[in-house]
Amino acid sequence: MAVITKLPSGNWRVQVRRKGSYASNTFRRRADADVWALEAERNIDLGIAPKAVSPAKIRTVGDIIDLHINDMLEVGKPIRRSKAAVLAALKTSLGTTRLRDLNRIALIDYGKARAKAGAGPATLAIDFSFLGTLLTHAAAVHGIEATPEDVRLARKALTRLGLIGRSNERDRRPTQEELDVLVEYFINKPRQLIPLDRIIRFAVATAMRLEEICKITWDDVDFRNRLVTVRNRKDPRKKDGNDQRVPLLGLTGYDAWQIILEQQIVTHGRGRVFPHSHRSVGTAFHRACAELKIVDLHFHDLRHEGTSRLFEAGLTIEKVALVTGHKDWKMLRRYTNLRPESLHRVAPTTAVVLASPSAVSQLGASPPQTGNTPAG
Repeated sequence: MAVITKLPSGNWRVQVRRKGSYASNTFRRRADADVWALEAERNIDLGIAPKAVSPAKIRTVGDIIDLHINDMLEVGKPIRRSKAAVLAALKTSLGTTRLRDLNRIALIDYGKARAKAGAGPATLAIDFSFLGTLLTHAAAVHGIEATPEDVRLARKALTRLGLIGRSNERDRRPTQEELDVLVEYFINKPRQLIPLDRIIRFAVATAMRLEEICKITWDDVDFRNRLVTVRNRKDPRKKDGNDQRVPLLGLTGYDAWQIILEQQIVTHGRGRVFPHSHRSVGTAFHRACAELKIVDLHFHDLRHEGTSRLFEAGLTIEKVALVTGHKDWKMLRRYTNLRPESLHRVAPTTAVVLASPSAVSQLGASPPQTGNTPAG
């Protein structure tokens, strides 16, 4: 069966699924789309593979975006939400630009215009990364005359201008007073159906992302070992199959296991542990911060807070990573903003008593002079 869809660019996308086969193509005119769809269905019925897309029909940036999306669908790798959003933005701003006009100057002008409109260095870096990927894909898979070299040169120029770079590392940690005020606010808000007081405490206790919290089901909870399985945990190097068993601890000032037991009573142990949309939770949190005059606090900052508190409780990098899901210290460090005064709470397990001659000798120093021995 053929599905023909008009795209925001004005092009027509054809998707044919028939007898277990899949084929897709994009056309400027609806009439061409209809003809190709009919031919593709006929070829599948005859056991002939549908004709590949003609490079001559790919003329604009919008065309190679559609081509890339269709190719990924064809191999069973649909475009995920964040990538889809970037591609949609690129199509809006560059979709009608002809590939022959996508040169270094045009790309630098595009970058400057995006920055002037408010796009930050990290956002522009993502844009240019995807542009390079699109052009490389079009050339490698379909033989389309497109080179990412101009993208590379434009990116280097924009980097030197300070318009492309890394995002600033965020170090905002909520104070205990802010957390107390937020929890109390939601406890005393009877019309608030979402148990945000428990979600806030659970977020700090587990250092989980909001979307992870709202996806946990009761089948994911291991009551015997006090663990919860987080399904498909975010990992930039592996998109699927990242299930992780996370211990429910009480080291951050909040007890994750106790909160789970509270939610079991509320939900009767059926469905999701926190059966609420993560977007609704985020919106309610943002509104509460505005009403309580808590400035510049995001829900994701609670993940930073939980991670930092685990370190402040004395856990090693390896043990903290078992909770947060980070794969290495470089990634984990971004979520860690330790308070110097917290070190006083860590047990001095490795302290050395310098008055002990044996301890001093182990450090490779001379024992301190005692008695009436002159001080050299």
